Amino acid sequence: MGKGTDKLYITHSEWASENAYSASAGSGIAKGDLSGSSFKRLPFNFCAVSLQPFFHPVCTVDGTIFDITHILPWLKKHGTNPVTGEPLKSNELIKLHFAKNDEGEMVDPVTFKVFTDNTHIVALRNTGNVYAWDTVERLNIKAKMWRDLVNDEVFSRKEIITLQDPQNIEGRNLSSFKYLQDGVSTLTEEQKKERKDPARNVNKAALGNAAAVLNVEDIKFSTQKPSTDSNKTRTPSIKPLLSTVAKTSKASPSPNTSKPLPYNAAQHTTGKAAASFTSTGLTPYTSNERALLTDEEYLLMPRRVKHKGYARIQTSYGELNLELLPEFAPRAVWNFVHLAKKGYYEDVTFHRSIRNFMLQGGDPTGTGKGGSSIWGKNFKDEFDGPLGHDARGVVSMANKGKDTNGSQFFITYRAAKHLDRKHTIFGRVVGGMNTLSRIENIEVGEGDRPVKDVVIQKVVVFLDPFEEARKERREQDVREMEQEEVRKMGGREDDRTTWTGKRLRGEGGNGDLGAGAGLVGIGKYMEAAKGAGGEVMVEEWEGAEDPVRKKVKAGAGFGNFDGW
Repeated sequence: MGKGTDKLYITHSEWASENAYSASAGSGIAKGDLSGSSFKRLPFNFCAVSLQPFFHPVCTVDGTIFDITHILPWLKKHGTNPVTGEPLKSNELIKLHFAKNDEGEMVDPVTFKVFTDNTHIVALRNTGNVYAWDTVERLNIKAKMWRDLVNDEVFSRKEIITLQDPQNIEGRNLSSFKYLQDGVSTLTEEQKKERKDPARNVNKAALGNAAAVLNVEDIKFSTQKPSTDSNKTRTPSIKPLLSTVAKTSKASPSPNTSKPLPYNAAQHTTGKAAASFTSTGLTPYTSNERALLTDEEYLLMPRRVKHKGYARIQTSYGELNLELLPEFAPRAVWNFVHLAKKGYYEDVTFHRSIRNFMLQGGDPTGTGKGGSSIWGKNFKDEFDGPLGHDARGVVSMANKGKDTNGSQFFITYRAAKHLDRKHTIFGRVVGGMNTLSRIENIEVGEGDRPVKDVVIQKVVVFLDPFEEARKERREQDVREMEQEEVRKMGGREDDRTTWTGKRLRGEGGNGDLGAGAGLVGIGKYMEAAKGAGGEVMVEEWEGAEDPVRKKVKAGAGFGNFDGW
């Protein structure tokens, strides 16, 4: 029954151990003897000194990667390699060049394969370019072509540095780093002081109004004046600070209080009520308040701006007048208008022209692979609307896949319904069709590039739809303020006149309606009538009186008991 014994039971130590069968060697004692049990691997994109992701990578000849901002202070203080303990100088470091894709991931510059912790990564010592080992082995070593695949510089096999080898697990083993074994700190003096300060270790942004209490010490030192006597230090009064905290820590107003909803209120709330409900360090909020959108976020909502914009593209072959449609593609129009105002399209060529199809441009590099949006990154497609590529002169965003819009755009030479729901339509040509025809008839060469350059000399925005929307918003705000002032003054002249044409007279001047001015409904007239001892405030209408009706003689019987 037992493990290697004739006992009819299994002891606790036998259950707990793997290869020990006695009480003296039980409870998993043998597990502690396993080599590499404390193995911790450093990711390839982490600095070996700070143990954090690097931003300015350099490496040594043995493939250890550092961040230049962390290794230089170490070398200035110690002068050794923190991983191996051997002498190291700053001029021995090799600057690395990592290629990245649109998502910011490190990739091989040739195959665009994303680097992971399981990728065999190498670098060339003379250029610092980083590749996957598979690429170098297939295109350089086996092909016997000893030139850098990026800049065509000559290198030798000895100059290939291995940065990460997934087969060598000890290559980036943290337990083998010398400075970690010796317990040497890599923090600077400023970082040490910052970590010792208790106030620095508190997230003040999550404390709400209570964070003002933690600023007492900072305010005290900032308001102290230098004095000749070191024993006499001037300390600021705590009363103004406490009064500030008391003012900011008031509870939110009652949810029954109705406030006018701002025009730029979002559909979601600020989340303050939920945050204060789950945290005692935040100021209590008992009502949900709508979050406020920025001016740009408000204007870029679909169907928000319905004004059409107008712009002119001045080319070397004539002018193209465009009508911009922000109602269904606000982001694309915003991007085009602001890039045009910035001068982004000046001296940019139309690099692609396919007869009976389209004309493409907007890339400053002229290759069709460049260009960036006004936000510095790609923005989403906008297909919310009835627009389609159903005519000549439709202006759409060029892309290289879903949600990859930048600065490039194209103009159709004819209807292209197969492009619907694939490219964002944001305008159309309303003038200069002759210019478009002249450009279409230009001969093209390799890659559908016009033989004679078609240059965008300038893009002039005649009418910015977003500026028109802002102008309307300002005018509406002014009208609302004027209406509020009139309401506070008792209303306009028409509001103080009855439907019979008689004017309401108040006790006081300036259009005051008397004691009933603050009431609503019929109550205001009743209070106004009581204001002057029962005197009626409204003149009666002098009209014809109703004829006097004869009393009907009561018949026999009890009747309706009115006379009882």
